[in-house]
Amino acid sequence: MEEKLIERLESAVARLEALSLRSGGVALSGGDDSAATDPSIVAFDDFIGTFFVRVSSAAEKIGGQVLEVTRILEQALNVQKELLIKIKQTRKPDLAGLAEFLKPLNEVIIKANAMTEGRRSDFFNHLKAAADSLTALAWIAYTGKDCGMSMPIAHVEESWQMAEFYSNKILVQYKSKDPNHVEWAKALKDLYLPGLRDYVKSHYPLGPVWSTTGKATASAPSKAPAPPPPPPASLFSSESSQPSSSKPKEGMAAVFQEISSGKSVTTGLKKVTDDMKTKNRADRTGVVAVTEKGGRASAPSFSKAGPPKLELQMGRKWVVENQIGKKNLVIDDCDAKQSVYVFGCKDSVLQIQGKVNNITIDKCTKMGVVFTDVVAACEIVNCTGVEVQCQGSAPTISVDNTGGCQLYLSKDSLGASITTAKSSEINVLVPGAEPGGDLAEHALPQQFIHAFKDGQFETTPVSHSGG
Repeated sequence: MEEKLIERLESAVARLEALSLRSGGVALSGGDDSAATDPSIVAFDDFIGTFFVRVSSAAEKIGGQVLEVTRILEQALNVQKELLIKIKQTRKPDLAGLAEFLKPLNEVIIKANAMTEGRRSDFFNHLKAAADSLTALAWIAYTGKDCGMSMPIAHVEESWQMAEFYSNKILVQYKSKDPNHVEWAKALKDLYLPGLRDYVKSHYPLGPVWSTTGKATASAPSKAPAPPPPPPASLFSSESSQPSSSKPKEGMAAVFQEISSGKSVTTGLKKVTDDMKTKNRADRTGVVAVTEKGGRASAPSFSKAGPPKLELQMGRKWVVENQIGKKNLVIDDCDAKQSVYVFGCKDSVLQIQGKVNNITIDKCTKMGVVFTDVVAACEIVNCTGVEVQCQGSAPTISVDNTGGCQLYLSKDSLGASITTAKSSEINVLVPGAEPGGDLAEHALPQQFIHAFKDGQFETTPVSHSGG
């Protein structure tokens, strides 16, 4: 009875602490009480008080890095609230001004990602789940259908999909060990789905509503030109600040531009004479060749799951999504601090030319991935018929819930630890004994024999031999 009472008191205190964040947001808003008391801002406080309290309470019981990254998550939510208040007092900026305006949020996201770098800790899955989930807060950068990102509600849902991979690992790892970790993972998901998603759906389904009479946002001051640095660790890049009208038109846009230019659209066309018409040509028939049908069927299709992506997010993660029939995907500007996440691709080939921290291949079919070196691990989950080639070194390769996987290892990666679970048809090809010789293929067992001996079960793989 006393334990339940203590838990209720702790929950009430945590909720009051979350609600007390309102005063901090008002103080930083420039003294405009009307913006801080706007229904959408009050609803954001309620959203934090309802959903974040559970994450914070579970993190307090776990402590360590989990509590540290949870506090960074709290900081990011506070910064987003401050920005929502400022949006109501500020006119909509250009893309360069928007990047400067959202810089405080970007800095917090970078801080969270920094915790996932270097040597893996015991709480790596917690850190990755929290850091990846912060991408959902970028919905505030949505400025319209041409801004290059999904609409706010869809963006929140898509961003959580990346974090859910690591959240599910926490649930599996601590299912029968520690309920506090399980509660933290479940509460983190509820924070975004349905928490943040429902908040955005109710108040900002079409993106932030900027003030029409407020002050203008100053763009970042220009400086003397310097040598180009590596890809910036910024989620809100202003690379596309060039107006679309100044870029060369392509495809049908070029056709319409040519038509509207006032030039004669018939310039350069040849007159069709009677002998050139199809009905008067003896070498043409009404029969459609079979090869035409086959060629049409081989054209690459587009994924119904979402638009194809190949982009660097937050300067830390390469995202390759929904690529169908693309054989020439290349990531050549990467470093050891970045990770690669491949999701929902089919009948495509990706080359990663350089050392990266981590590679995850999720829900892909007939996908080929060739990489040089990986610092932490290459993870293959929920895939069918994939081929993965390591040209350098890889300490760990994990295959989970996958059917049909070909692993090609180099001499430098023969010491890799290969972990398999719920997978079938896994073959590993290694260099032959002689230089330049054929690769030797080894099938990893997928069936095992369990025998009860001396008070415990002994497990051995099933071996097959052909006559």
